[in-house]
Amino acid sequence: MKHFLVCLAVLLLLTIQRSACSAAAIHNMKRNDKVSMPNKSAHSFTVGKNTFLLDGKPFVVKAAEVHYPRIPRPYWGHRIQMCKALGMNTLCIYAFWNIHEQREGVFNFTGNNDVAEFCRLAQKHGMYVIVRPGPYACAEWEMGGLPWWLLKKKDIRLREPDLYFMSCAARFEQRLAEQLSPLAIQQGGPIIMVQVENEYGSYGEDKQYMASMRDIIRKAWGDDMVLFQCDWSSNFWKNGLEDLVWTMNFGTGANIAEQFQKLKEMRPEAPLMCSEFWSGWFDKWGARHESRPADDMVAGIDEMLSQGISFSLYMTHGGTSFGHWAGANSPGFAPDVTSYDYDAPINEYGQPTKKYWRLREVLQRYSKEKLPAVPKSPTPIISVPAFKMSRVMDINHLVTATRESRELLTMEDLDTGWGMIEYTTTLPEVDVESVLTLDECHDFAQIFIDGNYVGTIDRAKHERKMMIPPVKKGSVLTILVEAMGRINFGRAINDRKGITKAVTLQAETDNHEVTWNLKDWKIRAIADDYAAIRKAIDERPVLSSEPAVIQSNGGYFMGRFVLKKVGDTFLNMESFGKGQVWVNGHAIGRYWNIGPQQTLYVPGCWLRRGSNEVLVLDVVGPKGEPTAFCQDQPQLDQLRLEKPRLHNDLADKPNLELLVPLQETKFATGNGWQRIYFTKQASGRHFALQALAGHDGKDRIALAEIYLLDAHGKRISREPWTVKYADSEETVRGNNTADKAFDLQESTYWRTVKGTPLPHLLVIDLGEEQTLSGFEYLPRAEEGAPESISHCRVYVY
Repeated sequence: MKHFLVCLAVLLLLTIQRSACSAAAIHNMKRNDKVSMPNKSAHSFTVGKNTFLLDGKPFVVKAAEVHYPRIPRPYWGHRIQMCKALGMNTLCIYAFWNIHEQREGVFNFTGNNDVAEFCRLAQKHGMYVIVRPGPYACAEWEMGGLPWWLLKKKDIRLREPDLYFMSCAARFEQRLAEQLSPLAIQQGGPIIMVQVENEYGSYGEDKQYMASMRDIIRKAWGDDMVLFQCDWSSNFWKNGLEDLVWTMNFGTGANIAEQFQKLKEMRPEAPLMCSEFWSGWFDKWGARHESRPADDMVAGIDEMLSQGISFSLYMTHGGTSFGHWAGANSPGFAPDVTSYDYDAPINEYGQPTKKYWRLREVLQRYSKEKLPAVPKSPTPIISVPAFKMSRVMDINHLVTATRESRELLTMEDLDTGWGMIEYTTTLPEVDVESVLTLDECHDFAQIFIDGNYVGTIDRAKHERKMMIPPVKKGSVLTILVEAMGRINFGRAINDRKGITKAVTLQAETDNHEVTWNLKDWKIRAIADDYAAIRKAIDERPVLSSEPAVIQSNGGYFMGRFVLKKVGDTFLNMESFGKGQVWVNGHAIGRYWNIGPQQTLYVPGCWLRRGSNEVLVLDVVGPKGEPTAFCQDQPQLDQLRLEKPRLHNDLADKPNLELLVPLQETKFATGNGWQRIYFTKQASGRHFALQALAGHDGKDRIALAEIYLLDAHGKRISREPWTVKYADSEETVRGNNTADKAFDLQESTYWRTVKGTPLPHLLVIDLGEEQTLSGFEYLPRAEEGAPESISHCRVYVY
């Protein structure tokens, strides 16, 4: 009944909106020839026995995943031609809800958001299109593509049959379809398939929600469009709807036969498709640059094509998460870098890589016609000598919203999506050192007392507390919080920004422990809006008599460089600390000197002959003289950490001689999940797995994913998990740190260093005490499950 009412309400809303919008849509078509119907012949795309059918003939989808918001519009045509020359016949695109509806009810399908024009360009160059309209996408994009303003509703349930969420999603899907459904293949356009939601099995199990979302998209696109849903081989059937095409997502090196085995059993006559074949991987701040072997990627595609299996190569060209659009991953908080190079065949700035040429050779073998010539880059690569940057405004001078509140408020409460938020209150007298705790601070906080900097609390490092010196009554506490990307994957996508719970002060005085829950805040939002920043800078001389509230090295910096000719380039930000950059008003992206990314891609189409303006917001301040320069190649793999982010501190290693093993376990060989039940339940905050031997008899072991089971045999949440200790982690020949064992990604894995002797130990801090009845273990996804554990001992304490 609940499902029926939600569907009825949403479909009624759609009907009203559709009738209201149809007249406006017709008017816009007449007024703007860019959205007119394509003058092409109608075709058909359907599902046949073990194959897709294009005009009734077998068709293998060879799709290149590209994201139009990650590519400057003047370069769209070049990138599409690069995919065509590679041997692809289709483009696969996400339509990110939050970039099209940045304010509730206000839609933008112009400029770089003109998705219909992107699809028309695809058709012009002989490419079909697969549309992935979400409403959720992931894609290492801010909040997985969901708009931040949804979080203004305190009790919202994202990606569930919540009436407000569903109605907002339905409105977006309808408006998007008004742009794109005239470009369906049945009407002579290039669009052959549309996806419903995205990898829902990694979020939950709710066929009613999936059915409601299917109904919304079906109503928006019509009955003739082929709809599909994608998931992993380990969970796709849990939310699979009978009337949708089912596709699998997996990465380079995976055992392809294993990935499709269950689908073949359940649907022996269905066409097979890998809707995301991961060519590489994404990068996170503070971790090494990710890469995947070219030979493995090419071999996987060759194997699929030899069996008539369709695929979409994610990514074929990754591009750039310009501005504030890079998201963050979970468990924990792992913000993504600006570059979405993804180690893809076409690199971030549109150049072919070794993977491109190797893959082109293979795809040529599966093409009856000679592939088109590889197009030349639309612009050259240039460099720019060092130029000075001058500090032009205090970091907290620009304020876009102000509130006074007894309780803490988030950025969303102040109707602000991105940027910074400043909290100020007065302190009680504390004549000893005390512990300041920020409960759920999102994301990077700097602490000031009476305007003087005293320290930083970084969510990415799982920090919550810091010691502060004695303070007098009435001392002013200021907390400046920078919001980074909202979490884009898993249950933690409900990621409000600012301090989301409480700020407390704790001290021991007169032999008593005293805790103050701080109240009565003055709260100021600072949006990262270029127009507002530029206006404030221009007006700053009039306001120069205002004293700085906080003594911060951070602030707004401006500089200029002169060009005789324009071209793509890479802005080196190594002399700065952490922040964002705008060039000629274009939001280039975030930088952070910890790396691995040290340069920002600046497209030549956004530069001009003569003077070019660079504006920098640095939240911590430069080290030394603030200068910048542009180089002729990117720098994506240079870490500058205070200490390596390994988990091998011997102080965290448990003394296993003092602990009683809960159980010794043997694992079977081969791929796939294995479930182990304990002979007796155990309670504790820490879970330790000691690998005693591997199936190959060697000393190196790997572990792709691990889940723990509660007293009822259900998986417990991994959101609060952190790695307490790992004796060995491979970071030289791969990014195989221990947190990969529970990063919600089945294609990544913890791996020990070759030559490090057994046994190997992994200790996980569960965040709180749990009662456990067993665990689930997943070895690597490659054929034969290389480096899998054969024998282990587990502890709970």
